Amino acid sequence: MAARTAFFNGSGWTAHLPEPRLDRHLPGTAGELARLLEAEYGLRPRAVPPGDGPGVDRRDKAVAGLRRAARLGVPLTPEALLAHREGDPRLLAVLTELWPETVRWHGPRHAEEVLRDLLGESGDGPAAGRLLDLAVAAGLHPLTPAEGASLAHTSGHRAVRHSAWRYLHQLPGGPAHLPDPSQAEDAYERLLLAPPVPPLGPKGDDPAGRLVAQCMLLGGLDTPGQGLSGGLAVLLGGLGDRLAETDGIAGVITVVTVGHEDLAADDCLAHERAPGHWVLRLPVDAPAAPAQPEMHHHRPALTWWAARLLGGMSRPLDVVHVRYADDGSLALADAAERLGAALVFTATPDPHRGLAERHAASDPADPAAADALRQDLHRVFVADRLVERADTVVGIPGRGGTRELVRHFPGLSRLNGGSGPSAPPEGIAPYRPSPDEDDRRREVLERLYRDGTRPDALDPRDRELPVLLCVGRLHPVKQQDLLVRAWLATDAWRTTTLVLVGGSPGAGTAVEDDIRRRIDTLLAAYPQAAARLALLPALPNTEVRRLQRALRHRTADACCWYVCPSAKEEFGIAVLEAMDAGLPVAGPRRGGVAHYLRDQVNGILMDTSGQAGLMRGLRRIAATSADDRRCYAAAGRKLVAERFSVARMADELAAEYAAVRTR
Repeated sequence: MAARTAFFNGSGWTAHLPEPRLDRHLPGTAGELARLLEAEYGLRPRAVPPGDGPGVDRRDKAVAGLRRAARLGVPLTPEALLAHREGDPRLLAVLTELWPETVRWHGPRHAEEVLRDLLGESGDGPAAGRLLDLAVAAGLHPLTPAEGASLAHTSGHRAVRHSAWRYLHQLPGGPAHLPDPSQAEDAYERLLLAPPVPPLGPKGDDPAGRLVAQCMLLGGLDTPGQGLSGGLAVLLGGLGDRLAETDGIAGVITVVTVGHEDLAADDCLAHERAPGHWVLRLPVDAPAAPAQPEMHHHRPALTWWAARLLGGMSRPLDVVHVRYADDGSLALADAAERLGAALVFTATPDPHRGLAERHAASDPADPAAADALRQDLHRVFVADRLVERADTVVGIPGRGGTRELVRHFPGLSRLNGGSGPSAPPEGIAPYRPSPDEDDRRREVLERLYRDGTRPDALDPRDRELPVLLCVGRLHPVKQQDLLVRAWLATDAWRTTTLVLVGGSPGAGTAVEDDIRRRIDTLLAAYPQAAARLALLPALPNTEVRRLQRALRHRTADACCWYVCPSAKEEFGIAVLEAMDAGLPVAGPRRGGVAHYLRDQVNGILMDTSGQAGLMRGLRRIAATSADDRRCYAAAGRKLVAERFSVARMADELAAEYAAVRTR
């Protein structure tokens, strides 16, 4: 925070530190973190050139120097910038950010000549594909159609072939040189070679208003709790449906990604989910939707697909709303710029908030730890770029509103008289019971209590014990294994049952499998406790909310608490849904949950930074009286009804979209 504040305010770093060096305040890798910050922000408290010192190698210096140039708006020459074309992904990401300004400053003709010369030097290697991607990004034509087609044909690299095909698509006369889609190796290539899909979206006689694209490039919209899909899938599904009914909105397109496995089963790229709400699938050249650290591999292709498909709408797109600080969001920002659409970015304090603490505890000699540090610094840079490029920034509020955001993004202090960006409340869709709701709730409980020897069920004899319920994707940040460890260590398994819901059914991802292995290892030492823990695969959102209500409507002794053990939650959609169901809730102090969950008012706040904090939280749950429990549940339900409906969220976002200027 000190380094960033000093940089953006134009003051010296030493003015923000009580000691001469940052690394005196933080143990472990803080020395490395301090040196990387000194290199990146060009700030040192002593008269030492930026980027010098142990631990800052040539690659780190190159990344730091380019990021500094991007933040300062310094346009490098095409020659100087493209000297880094063989760099690592984080370096290439900065190069991509600097490229448009370089072309504007030095002229498209000069940039095109440099690209042509370098393409001649690169042959048909991977760098050729990167250079063609830059040509597409700036609308340059360094190769003729015949030369582009020859490169696609002779290169042995699939990525280069795809870059050349994308280049030919945008080159005058280029499409005639593309192979027939019948020559494609798979569904992805067939779609890449095919003519544009028919337009979708609101028809000419549809109501006036803004046409909005909201983005969810991680995970699947219809599979919350599986793989990378979490609460955002639930949020955007309900929000898109509601926005489409909101005054001032002509239609909503929710943009997702789709990999080879799903394309092989269904290569349709768009469908209407609800009246006025379409789902648009951007193909990625990977087996499944990529994880966040892998998104940089797909940025040029995602930009191309988004511009091609969103540009083929039945009417021009007005707004693109992105929510993650990653390369996928930058890809959609690039597409928005090409289409003349306004960009809205939801900024969060992640990963800034815990960066120093997280990396101070890691081993500086561990290559994985070193890479994780650099990935977090990359995401900080990406967030800066999205804030810089966005036409409107909105925030997710914390306990202090959006003041924490301003501390992490000093440039946001110019908004709203210094208080920072607005923060439209997130919200949940109303639960709509089925006509046979009572029967279905009974069936839910019968399945849950059918057999304690099953890993996904409980012993019927434990039906009158209190339940601790936790819903979420299986991921280290969600800390389901830490909750199990605390549950066992406090002997809570003797008096309660624990129900975890999340993870892909059947074969899961490597991350999901690792969490399951950790839980199995913990239970191996407590064979009696295993019958009182049920790990259910992810359920459809309606089923999750029905389970919450079924568990709520039981005897007073057989109460149910919703427990969120996450290291942090930016907002906590599942927590709101539990409150809406009338369950008392215990959630993490760190992150956005503390914005609305008041300790001993409408729930319990826990220290989820480690096992000891979770153990204290479980003991507090056990000691809570029935009267207090009922008060927490009633207050939580009232809060959600008054403040966190999806209707209110849609209204406030529609106002933000209406106010933003289109380009």
